[in-house]
Amino acid sequence: METRTSSLELKTAIAAAKVGGEIVANYFAKGIGSSKKTVGNESQGLVTKADLESEQAIVKEINKTFGNHNFLSEESFSDDAASQDLWIIDPLDGTNNFAHGIPHFAISVAYYRAGAPFCGVVYNPNTDELFTAEQGRGAFRNQERASVNQHSELNQTMLATGFYYDRGEIMEATLAAIGALFRRNIHGIRRFGAATLDLVDVGIGRYGGFFEFTLSPWDFAAARLIVEEAGGRVTDCLGKRLPLAKTSLLATNGLLHKQILETIASHCQASNGGPIAK
Repeated sequence: METRTSSLELKTAIAAAKVGGEIVANYFAKGIGSSKKTVGNESQGLVTKADLESEQAIVKEINKTFGNHNFLSEESFSDDAASQDLWIIDPLDGTNNFAHGIPHFAISVAYYRAGAPFCGVVYNPNTDELFTAEQGRGAFRNQERASVNQHSELNQTMLATGFYYDRGEIMEATLAAIGALFRRNIHGIRRFGAATLDLVDVGIGRYGGFFEFTLSPWDFAAARLIVEEAGGRVTDCLGKRLPLAKTSLLATNGLLHKQILETIASHCQASNGGPIAK
């Protein structure tokens, strides 16, 4: 266990993520998580209430210390991603898991300064795991330093992926990429439905890599820094610099990045993360 001094921004992000996590966990414990998330009925409203209350509490906690900062989030805030001081929030990542009573979801809080990640927090209230990172200061799981694994070949590793809500070409492209990876003898591939947790699992060495063809900034803003500070690499799915916008994403231990890019790039285009027409 390491003793370290955290910045005020990271301390604030941790406090905010835990406040949001407590709210979401309380809703989940009441059984709301077992309701189906279907547009137009009551269960959709209940899930939305959990998301919104978590978001409001997170923003309130941050505003106690940084009252003049801007926010970008999945639910209510859409300030300019180029803002000098920007907090990027996902108050409940893994909403479908939450709605079906599956205890695999997280809260994500990131602080970006002048468009660059300064610190990030992903909190899993189900396991009480706290993943944190600060630029240039490493990544941690609770108080233990995190590190990517050292797998150098695809036949040594496990990968993860995600499916966007699209049920058309993006889904087909993802399935094609999975097939191509299996033909390179990966150990397996997992799809657990919470990109923030998939990404931090790359950072702590459980996976050698994770990819998804469409993600929004709040899905990766905190976790990408955790991967990078743990020694990994994060780009879009063509190997280009990751924008702070909707994008494709590939996160790896670094050693596998080129091999995975070679395998999945033909199924994705850089401009919007969609598939290349065949």
